[in-house]
Amino acid sequence: EVQLQASGGGLAQAGGSLRLSCSASGIDSDDYVIGWFRLGPGNKREGVACINRRENIPLYADSVKGRFTISLNNAANTVSLQMDSLKPEDTAVYYCAEDEPSNYCSLWDTHFSAFGQGTQVTVSS
Repeated sequence: EVQLQASGGGLAQAGGSLRLSCSASGIDSDDYVIGWFRLGPGNKREGVACINRRENIPLYADSVKGRFTISLNNAANTVSLQMDSLKPEDTAVYYCAEDEPSNYCSLWDTHFSAFGQGTQVTVSS
C-alpha cells in the first residue's frame, strides 16, 4: 500500500517562498508519477504540478509556471515543491498523489490512485 506524507506548509507573505515535501513509501514500480494538488477557498481544486520518475519531466499548471518547481529525489522517494513568488491566491491545502505503474503526468487527480494528507499553505498580502 502506497503511503504519502506531505509536510512543509505554513504561513508566508506575498512574494515569499515555501518548500513542500512529499515522502512516499510502499511504491512497487520503477514507473510512477507524483503530483501536487491544492484545495483552495470555496473548495476550488486545482492540479499544481506533476513529475514522472522515468523521465523526470515536470508538468505545471499555468497559474504556477515560472514560480513553482517540482523535483524528485529518487533515492529517497521524495518529491519537493519549491514555491517562490507566492501570491495570496496560492493559499490552499496542498496534498500529493501517486499513480503506478505510469509515466503519464496529469493535473487531474482522477488519474492518481493514492493520496496523502494535506498541508496548509497560507499567503498573506
